[in-house]
Amino acid sequence: MLSLLRPLLAVFLYLLLPGGQSRIPVYNNGFHYQDISNGNGNGEIYFNGVRLYVESPQPAVSATRGSSVTLPCHFHYEPELSTPRRTRVKWSWIPANSINAPVSPLASTSETEVMVAMGNRHRSYGGFKGRVRLRRSVPGDLSLVINELRLNDTGRYRCEVIDGLEDESATVELELRGVVFPYHSHRGRYHFNFFAAQQACQDQDATLATFEQLFTAWEEGLDWCNAGWLADGTVHYPITAPREGCGGIDLAPGVRSYGQRHRLIHQYDAFCFSASVKGIVYFLEQSAKLNFTEAFQACIRDGSQIAKVGQLYAAWRLMGLDRCDAGWLADGSVRYPITRPRANCGPPEPGVRSFGFLPAYMKFGVYCYR
Repeated sequence: MLSLLRPLLAVFLYLLLPGGQSRIPVYNNGFHYQDISNGNGNGEIYFNGVRLYVESPQPAVSATRGSSVTLPCHFHYEPELSTPRRTRVKWSWIPANSINAPVSPLASTSETEVMVAMGNRHRSYGGFKGRVRLRRSVPGDLSLVINELRLNDTGRYRCEVIDGLEDESATVELELRGVVFPYHSHRGRYHFNFFAAQQACQDQDATLATFEQLFTAWEEGLDWCNAGWLADGTVHYPITAPREGCGGIDLAPGVRSYGQRHRLIHQYDAFCFSASVKGIVYFLEQSAKLNFTEAFQACIRDGSQIAKVGQLYAAWRLMGLDRCDAGWLADGSVRYPITRPRANCGPPEPGVRSFGFLPAYMKFGVYCYR
């Protein structure tokens, strides 16, 4: 037996000797890692005393839907190096609806890859494919440029720089400028479980709002006494004027919380978030009022489609749409937007006025989207 092991032992020792070291296979996939090129000629992966720094001068960036945005990220070494080193950069993303959501210890991370790059080679993934690039305006600039921003692009982005065994990163929060609005089922309040609430917002060209978006809306005056789902599976409602039935008059104004609720069993309304739309929302001028079916067809004849609730809210808040005429929307509700409150146009505050879900035979105007 010993005679059989001796040849294997000799080969093993030979591979460990400096002369045989180059015979050990080195993994290199030609894209993700090429650490063999980062040494100083002596087989060292990185230099002692040199530290890699990765920074973002803006911890949060806001933009509008459909636009382009740059998420800043820069790296440098201290002390500075006399010759450049090959580094790999990876941008990854945690969606806004996953940042504060509870995660099981056995569950995989919700962080997904957006883009990886080394030198002039890069690759983008998923819904970001073809929409992202590195800015590279100056040495060390690894800022991520995202084109054609989508409603669900919000969240936390991580810029990770890998140099051999060294790995540093910085994060940037991406927010979209938009509007939060409460939404309930045509059957009345509290008919959505979490997944139905998600779908209801999506049907209205919106997404479930995050807590941060609802909190901002509350700071801007949103007051609503019905509890609604948020993107992380929690239930809240914003109160600016404390009153009985809405937490009581003894509680200070704030965003009331029911905490995490069972996503299948419990039912509430929804708080949706809508950003700017690519197009216009307008009131269709007609000589006569229309029932819902007639309104739906009238928008099509005008080369448009009947507007959704999220589109009307976005047009009101972000584009200044102001019209004191009630009109049908795609979900069968009747609403109208007011930016300049005036007599016979509802309450003295700006807002989207709602008549709720009315019988389809009733006659109103219609809001179209093109």
